[in-house]
Amino acid sequence: MRPARALIDLQALRHNYRIAREVTGAKALAVIKADAYGHGAVRCAQALEAEADGFAVACIEEALELRAAGIRAPVLLLEGFFEADELSLIIEHDFWCVVHSLWQLEAIEKAALSKPITVWLKLDSGMHRVGLHPADYQAAYQRLLASGKVAKIVLMSHFARADELHCQTCADQVAVFEAARKGLSAEISLRNSPAVLGWPQIPSDWVRPGIMLYGATPFEEANAVASRLQPVMTLESKVISVRELPAGEPIGYGAKFMTSKPMRVGVVAMGYADGYPRQAPSGTPVLVAGQRSQLLGRVSMDMLCVDLTDVPQAGLGSPVELWGKNILASDVAMAAGTIPYQIFCNLHRVPRLYSGPDE
Repeated sequence: MRPARALIDLQALRHNYRIAREVTGAKALAVIKADAYGHGAVRCAQALEAEADGFAVACIEEALELRAAGIRAPVLLLEGFFEADELSLIIEHDFWCVVHSLWQLEAIEKAALSKPITVWLKLDSGMHRVGLHPADYQAAYQRLLASGKVAKIVLMSHFARADELHCQTCADQVAVFEAARKGLSAEISLRNSPAVLGWPQIPSDWVRPGIMLYGATPFEEANAVASRLQPVMTLESKVISVRELPAGEPIGYGAKFMTSKPMRVGVVAMGYADGYPRQAPSGTPVLVAGQRSQLLGRVSMDMLCVDLTDVPQAGLGSPVELWGKNILASDVAMAAGTIPYQIFCNLHRVPRLYSGPDE
């Protein structure tokens, strides 16, 4: 059996969720969209359900998967509904729903709903992706109340640059949000993972931890709270072939790496078809037989090469950690010119094995 696999530590997931609650004192929706960033939404929800205040997913398909698996906790649809006929499913399964557009508000007003729903009313405070214009926000709130079809409203927005710890944009967005919600009596939700970790001064009754749940930092610089996170996923495989090469020999497609001295090279059963980033360059860190080493040459679909020259204990069958508790996913992502969000979400083909007993 091919040795590539992803080990998912559910106890680390719970640890990271508890940090989000601890450092904010707020209620926390665990963001498990995109199959829990590649970690497995159902298993992650099951591990957190006993203590999570709720979950957040992108769309109703993801939410229905949780309900089908027996998850009864609140589930927020971060993109709301895409068609008005989804409102019947929202009521049937007791989902919470983001409203970010006037057409969604109008659909709720026109719908014959059997019971009121919980709405998270989203403001575009400066990211300019989705969200109501500040000039429309107060009126939208009042229209929802007047409709009689809403049980509760939470006021929310989303930061564009919270991962930049010295950027003024977050403060500017908070100012827009505060002006837009002036006089409205409702709970608020502003802080995502980077804001939970790096912006303690920003108010938020509800927080929305995402990438931090999985133990990866959203920052390119050190952060005290992020340093307490525990990696949840360990992507691992084994050495399946060993080559002894003299100086001046190419390695891999395109001869992008040439040996500058006699080298011992290991071939690992892992490639971009598994989700390892193809653009990761030579020098990207790996752990081979417990010792830090590096990637050599271009990543192939099913295989990649690592340097065994200074790892004498390594050979055929030696374990390789591509990222995890020793090789941080954020370091691999940075070397590859991407972000940990993407490399987690790109996970394919490899089986996920779970550990961490339920509490």
